[in-house]
Amino acid sequence: MSEAAGAARAGNPGGQRERALFRHDVAAAAVRLYADQGYEATSAEQVAAAAGLSRSTFFRQFRSKEDVVFADHDVLLEEAEAFLARRHEDPWEAVCEAAELVFAHFDGQRDLAQLRYQVVNREPSLRDKELVTTFRYERLFRRYLRSAVAGIEPIDAVRFAATVIATHNYLLRGLMRGEPGCDVARLRSELDTVKRLFRVGSRGDAEDVVVAVFPRLTPAADIARRVREALENTL
Repeated sequence: MSEAAGAARAGNPGGQRERALFRHDVAAAAVRLYADQGYEATSAEQVAAAAGLSRSTFFRQFRSKEDVVFADHDVLLEEAEAFLARRHEDPWEAVCEAAELVFAHFDGQRDLAQLRYQVVNREPSLRDKELVTTFRYERLFRRYLRSAVAGIEPIDAVRFAATVIATHNYLLRGLMRGEPGCDVARLRSELDTVKRLFRVGSRGDAEDVVVAVFPRLTPAADIARRVREALENTL
C-alpha cells in the first residue's frame, strides 16, 4: 500500500469499507512483523514502513504500536453499534446477532486471527489491551439492552451482555487455536442456549413442560416409577 493510497483510504469519512480495509491491512502488517521479529524488537516506524505509511500518518491513525494490533476492532464496534441502532423486534436476539457479526469477521480470516492470538499470548501488555477491547463490546451490548428493553434491571443487562461476550470469546479462542467446530453455526447454537438460560428471546426460549395427572391416593413410589418409565420410553 502506498503512502498516498493509505492516507486516502484512512481519511475518507464516507468510505467505511475503505477505512475498514485500511485498518485491517495495517493491523495485518503489524501482526506479521510482531510474529517474525517479536513485539518489543519491532518499532512503530517499521510497522509504518511495512504498511506503506509515513511515521506521521501512522501516528495520526493509531495511537501506538500496541493499539494497531486491534485496529480492526474500532471498525467492528462501529458496525455492531450501527447494527443495533436499527429497529429490532427482539433486542436479545439483536445482541446475539451483533456478536455473530464480530465472530464472522475473524472466521473469515482465520490465518491472521490465529497469528494474532499467538502474538497477543506472548505479550502481557497486549493481553491487557485485549481485555479492554472486550469490555467495549460488553459495554455496548448492555447499554443497548437498557435502552431497548423496557423496565430491564441494569444487572440483568450486565449479566446477559457478559454471558454473550464470554460465550463468544470462548469459541473465538477455540477458532484461533485451530480447534474444530468453532464457527458461526456453533456460536449461534450456544447463544440460543444462553437465551434459554435467561428465558428471553423470541426463538428457542420456550421449554418443554410435561404435566402428569394421577389419582390423589396413588402411592408416591408408583408415581415415580410410572414417570420414570414414561421418560425412558421417550429418550
